[in-house]
Amino acid sequence: MWAHLLGLTLLASHISTSHGLSSNPIHLMGRQGVNLRRLDQINAARARAHSSGLVVQDALFTPTQQPEAEFTAYTFEQPLDHFSNATADTFGQRYWVNTRHYKPGTNAPVIVLDGGETSGEDRLPFLDTGIVEILAKATGGVGVVLEHRYYGGSIPVKNFSTDSLRFLDNDQSAADSANFMRNVNFDGIDENLTAPNTPWIYYGGSYAGARAAHMKILYPDLVYGAIASSGVTHAQIMYWEYMDIIRRAADPKCSARIQTTVKTVDALLAVPRLKRTLKGLFGLADLEHDEDFASVLETPLGYWQAKVWDPAVGSTKFDEFCEALEHGGAQSVTLPGGLSLDFALLNYAKWIRENVVSQCPEDMTVEDCFGTFDDAKFQDTSLDQTWRAWQFQVCTQWGYFITAPPDRSQPSILSKHITLEYLSMICRQAFPKGEHFKVPAMPNVTAVNSLGDFAIAADRLAIIDGEVDPWRPATPHSEYAPDRSDTVLQPFKLIPDAVHHYDEYGLRDITQEPPEIMKVHLEMIDFVTEWLKDWKKSSS
Repeated sequence: MWAHLLGLTLLASHISTSHGLSSNPIHLMGRQGVNLRRLDQINAARARAHSSGLVVQDALFTPTQQPEAEFTAYTFEQPLDHFSNATADTFGQRYWVNTRHYKPGTNAPVIVLDGGETSGEDRLPFLDTGIVEILAKATGGVGVVLEHRYYGGSIPVKNFSTDSLRFLDNDQSAADSANFMRNVNFDGIDENLTAPNTPWIYYGGSYAGARAAHMKILYPDLVYGAIASSGVTHAQIMYWEYMDIIRRAADPKCSARIQTTVKTVDALLAVPRLKRTLKGLFGLADLEHDEDFASVLETPLGYWQAKVWDPAVGSTKFDEFCEALEHGGAQSVTLPGGLSLDFALLNYAKWIRENVVSQCPEDMTVEDCFGTFDDAKFQDTSLDQTWRAWQFQVCTQWGYFITAPPDRSQPSILSKHITLEYLSMICRQAFPKGEHFKVPAMPNVTAVNSLGDFAIAADRLAIIDGEVDPWRPATPHSEYAPDRSDTVLQPFKLIPDAVHHYDEYGLRDITQEPPEIMKVHLEMIDFVTEWLKDWKKSSS
């Protein structure tokens, strides 16, 4: 689901976009995320200009793990439009290859990892020590990372205007992968490894996990096997379940403190004479709109998805935020009118001041930094506005506007001011009607769900999810989906206590991995090798 802030930026230097669909909180936060991105760039530019040696604050993200080996980027020529011939333009789609374990003449597979909604360079750790390396080593196959159109270096247009983005959809992207599989020639390899002459195993995590499942459905003649890890095969416009998973899975004391803070904030925002005082506690007294204020308070919640079992790439920031709510500061404070606020709210406010508001430069107002009602903030269509690609996909086909629960009586860690109207406004702000394309009033989630939704299934399609993944409600392991058996032909695995596509990460020596991760990796090796036995029999 679904990743974009590159370079020397205050926060982006700490990104691990390989976490996938909105492990990047900027993906989750929509308009406020664009503000945070802009602040990153401003602060980074000023730091470089003054050579200040500034020690940056890990406010939102975790370090990117770089692969030990360097892989060459190749390009494969793709048509911009596979279907209607609306344009004859082409572009170079980047890909990287791991041939360390390749055994020619053995019917070994090609293990291709879909790059999803980020630069393919962010996926190279999976080619080096992660799931691609693990499966290629076990099978004597070739590993590949295939970058998604409109991301990284596979951008086919001169700007990110509404019209230019119209070729960024599920069908065009799937056709890219199919065309690549049918026709690619790997440098230094003499034998024909194209599909269907060679078994291809298509892997993806998060949004790319949904694409892996979809590729098995759309192109079963080319995709011999597929593995959908945290695959969000169910698209949904209002996705309030994301935060509810975190509410239920987090430490109960921390969850209760966040819920109490949010409930108090919403109550105080309803009292005009207390509103400015409340915002002032968070360093946001001059932020005009309550929705923007509530959106800034959402920032630390994105840390949950940044959890990874491997400490080299994982983040402990959510747990640190929980600790910050518990310790330090006054126990309570009395506001005008006699209302007493507890320590959790005060500590929450302190965390926001120190980790978010502190990024607002002194020569900018908090409205400049965190306001989102100025349409002009979202109308730059230049290619450096990389956030626009995934936001376009959200607005046209995928949805996932992470709102508060529609039932106001339900406990929530998200303010009731985070509504569908507030979150979806960016679709109108950023993507005005073009000459050739108009963004729908609401995303056409049917384009995704018609491919199988919760019930998506096929022989040699594996479904792997995390027990406490906030994207689990959008996968076939959702509580809304019927349960199914776990078989070799149709694996259906839930990793205990895991968050987002935990199986995608790996160590060079998998025996050093945590037991549950090593277990699922060994199971994946087992079912893939069993699949390949069947392919050999059918081929002969």
